[in-house]
Amino acid sequence: MSYFAAAVVRDDSGWTAAEVSLRGATDIDEVADRLRDVDLEADVSLLFVEADDAYLVILRLDEGEDLRVFGSDSAYAEESQLGSLLVGDLKTSVTGLDGDDEPRPVSTGDEESEQPVVDPEADPVGDADLLANLGISAQKLLTLCTHEGMMPADVTSEICQVLGCADEVEELREV
Repeated sequence: MSYFAAAVVRDDSGWTAAEVSLRGATDIDEVADRLRDVDLEADVSLLFVEADDAYLVILRLDEGEDLRVFGSDSAYAEESQLGSLLVGDLKTSVTGLDGDDEPRPVSTGDEESEQPVVDPEADPVGDADLLANLGISAQKLLTLCTHEGMMPADVTSEICQVLGCADEVEELREV
């Protein structure tokens, strides 16, 4: 299983990005340590792990503490050792949604239609609200992750566009 892991960290001077190797990591705490190592003084540290054009995991640290994790699909834990390491211990339900996960009205131009909050085939896990104070609500994150045709790299790009660090992450992909 192949993966791309990009850390984006924000300090007083703005966002910077770095590719992170997860090879040999033995637990989620070691992955968090590798994220901390990108910039020990960062206010916000995010790690985007894209695997096999199918799965996305986002890890967040605020000032190096309080690890929060979101996974686009719990199946990743069953598909690979890295997936098990990143999302295997997460509860099967997503946190961070207002109310329950009943269908909500989704604007489709002039009309509203009922659509499920998440793709019934996907089983997002963890804290979908981990980017809310950065401009990406839980609902928006879930919509991006379950939108037909959106690859994990597309989701990462959309999120980084909102954050203001899309160019930095794209430079990592080109290396």
